[in-house]
Amino acid sequence: MGKLTGFMEIARETGGYEPVVERVRHYREFTRPLPAEKLSQQGARCMDCGTPFCHTSHGCPLANLIPEWNDHVYRGRWKDALFTLLSTNNFPEFTGRVCPAPCETACVLGINADPVAIKQIEEAIIERGFGEGWMAPRPPAVRTGRTIAVVGSGPAGLAAADQLNQAGHSVTVLERDDRIGGLLTYGIPDFKLDKRVVERRLELMRAEGVVLETGANVGVNYPVSRLLGFDAICLCGGATAPRDLAVPGRELAGIHFAMPYLTQQNRRVAGLPVQGEEILATGKHVIVIGGGDTGSDCVGTANRQGAKSVTQLELLPLPPAARTEACPWPYWPLILRTSSSHEEGCARDWAVSTKSFSGRDGKVEQLHGVRLEWSEPDEHGRRRMREIPGSEFTLAAELVLLAMGFLGPEKKGLLSELGVELDERGNVKTDGDFATSVPGVFAAGDMRRGQSLVVWAIAEGRRVARAVDLYLMGSSNLSAP
Repeated sequence: MGKLTGFMEIARETGGYEPVVERVRHYREFTRPLPAEKLSQQGARCMDCGTPFCHTSHGCPLANLIPEWNDHVYRGRWKDALFTLLSTNNFPEFTGRVCPAPCETACVLGINADPVAIKQIEEAIIERGFGEGWMAPRPPAVRTGRTIAVVGSGPAGLAAADQLNQAGHSVTVLERDDRIGGLLTYGIPDFKLDKRVVERRLELMRAEGVVLETGANVGVNYPVSRLLGFDAICLCGGATAPRDLAVPGRELAGIHFAMPYLTQQNRRVAGLPVQGEEILATGKHVIVIGGGDTGSDCVGTANRQGAKSVTQLELLPLPPAARTEACPWPYWPLILRTSSSHEEGCARDWAVSTKSFSGRDGKVEQLHGVRLEWSEPDEHGRRRMREIPGSEFTLAAELVLLAMGFLGPEKKGLLSELGVELDERGNVKTDGDFATSVPGVFAAGDMRRGQSLVVWAIAEGRRVARAVDLYLMGSSNLSAP
């Protein structure tokens, strides 16, 4: 694949970012594209691997045919590259922007050199497809007469709906918010994923016959009995129950979960009214608790809002700078990662535990923490922590954002009324065919597997679509990873 000696002759290159001083002044995307000639050179770096780990389970959950479309780009066959890319990924314009690219960490070239710029090439292919007018609506030629409700319009729900619509079923997507997209619309900041990109895809899906219904909160203002009128149901509502921090002072004003904060800013950018108590970082000392992607998004948003300072705290110890023997190639490396938001200004601290908050007049002013010591992993890989005596510290905290992950789907309403069985982690339990304990009801995405990546959600959506198609028709031509 690619040029046989390309990986020896050509260095990795990406378009990079706008300078920090410029990009923190706006909420637009700030990645810079590469011209077609340079993208061709990057495609040429793809090796003729005996086993291309980039599209195995270690690399891409969608099993994207990465060497094939790299080769097409190298040879200037952009339309072939688009066809190959879309054969496994419904929404490469999303993954090309927000996926952390496990395909690149699994790249064979990455064992002892810089991996192929897979993510940059992926985004370029789909943007070329839209730019050239190749992404025209493709409604199914024949309808099966079967109706399917997809609850939740995040990446899993949209992928399931897209696949099932292509199979000829009549699909209705039910979203409780006022806009379609789930975390794509009201979770990921605009500077990482422009919402015009999301709407562009939604317009295509509408033109292909998918019904997208907003304001439909199943189990609240949309009766579950009405849901049961469909021939099959896909539950793709995500893992939206946030993990809280039960410490003294948690009740003080100024301490919020991360998602309402991010959602509010997305609404401001869209010109929509903010719902609930307004949360702003402007002129404040901001503390973000949690070191994952959601925490990073809070950092970038706080910097754009003009925070006085931003500090991110993580319970776990500082990760190593490079792979260790405990995490060999091609596994996803648990290493220190510095996001574009961190580069914009953020103090980061690891192995700390928040003990309490304090303040005046009912408003938070300080965070009180302690440093931790972590043991080496035991035979089961578990590590134990202990507080270091005398390591207590205090930080100024006028806005605290809790970004500590999620505990699974919300149980009240939809799930409790349907009566689906849950697993030991509180997620919707399914069998190997994504079927729940209720006949005709299936589940996929974060609601089934727990908090995960957009690329995993799309993969789950494709898999549940094939399972539903088999359930309704007895056979299926839908592909799934």
